[in-house]
Amino acid sequence: MGTSKPIPLIYIAGPFRGPTPLDVRRNVEAARDLGLHVAHLGGYPMIPHTMTADFDKQLTDQFWLDGTMEMLRRCDAIVLSANWRRSIGATAEREQARINELPIFESDFDG
Repeated sequence: MGTSKPIPLIYIAGPFRGPTPLDVRRNVEAARDLGLHVAHLGGYPMIPHTMTADFDKQLTDQFWLDGTMEMLRRCDAIVLSANWRRSIGATAEREQARINELPIFESDFDG
């Protein structure tokens, strides 16, 4: 079952929140689709959007934000969605990746 070399863990960053539940769902789906694209390229996608999409209001926002930053610190690189600049969270994740000297990739993948 083992592989000959480690698979890089790639953090997927982009907008999560939106004005409506449908907007949030679309953001989650976009992150999922980008993650699958990364997997096809050989990276293992770490997609916080899909991991916590149904946990809204269960704990504080800060808990989830702190957790995503911890996940990012353990990854090997970050991929930013095409529209990452409109997300305060993705902007902060990009800055954390820069501080941690992780490779930063911007995607124009749109599904």
